[in-house]
Amino acid sequence: LPVPVGRFEDTSKPIKMWKAGNACLLRAIVAAEHRPFFLSNIHPALRHRSTSTFNNIKDNTMKLSLSTVTFFALAGSASAWAPAIRVTGARSLTAAALFGVSTEQSGETATESFRLNFKSDGASISPWHDIPLKGEKGYNMVVEIPKMSKAKMEIATKEESNPIAQDIKKGNLRDYHGPIFWNYGCLPQTWEDPNEEHPELKVFGDDDPIDVVEIGSNALAMGSVTEVKPLGVIAMIDDGELDWKILAIAVDDPLAEEYNDIDDVPMAIQDGVREWFRWYKTPDDKPLNGFGFDEKYLNAAETEKVIEETHQAWKKLKAGDSEAGKLWLN
Repeated sequence: LPVPVGRFEDTSKPIKMWKAGNACLLRAIVAAEHRPFFLSNIHPALRHRSTSTFNNIKDNTMKLSLSTVTFFALAGSASAWAPAIRVTGARSLTAAALFGVSTEQSGETATESFRLNFKSDGASISPWHDIPLKGEKGYNMVVEIPKMSKAKMEIATKEESNPIAQDIKKGNLRDYHGPIFWNYGCLPQTWEDPNEEHPELKVFGDDDPIDVVEIGSNALAMGSVTEVKPLGVIAMIDDGELDWKILAIAVDDPLAEEYNDIDDVPMAIQDGVREWFRWYKTPDDKPLNGFGFDEKYLNAAETEKVIEETHQAWKKLKAGDSEAGKLWLN
């Protein structure tokens, strides 16, 4: 398969590589299903490289490894709203199945008016505040963005009842420049406190629920609630704010028996997630995102501690012991 490789003299324009998508390789990755991003299973040329993603960064010139360029080359293949692979509810329990909650769309898809509202017994509820943090077997993940889609959907923390809406930047609906390769969402009843400085990283929280990247087999429907097993967490620093990214697997995914800690996750997946989030804003002339703790994932035990810290921060927020700003709480 032809995969472009080389050096970017202008690191602010990786969109050139993103737009060089290889449809054949994309189909191969989608067909892999249970290991869609273990790239060494797809093409022999990729087997030699699955660990270090960047060879060097020097004088504003970046040399990219073959595996990372392959990730960039895939982007642009999915529309903003329709996932490139079928969204299935086979293992993504809906909110209704879990908590007697239904979701209801208002507004037109792919417009500023779109909202995915959560209700119980006919009354509006908040997916952030009213869905519990834990389920029977794991943590409850509220899915905001199905994998292989591009629309940047998120729980609207400042709107009444916190529906899911498409993010808006500078008056425009926000889309990723290429599909996200994993299911993306957050843990309810958590909060990254913007008033609290991390003792080691010396940065403050990003004022949102903690994010989850679910690396399982299926695309999960927007608004669905899936119990997940946390495997690790990486401390992304985005525009000077701490933005934790939890790496997790759905508890009923076939790989959940194999994946119990971060060392069980193939390096190609770990690197792919980190580099996707490092680069994803650069097509908009934004700088590369950085990562704390020497860019390493913390293990599952440390991840549990981070989740508990953000849960306690949320409790303080709800109790009125933290400055809420414009956040909608009740």
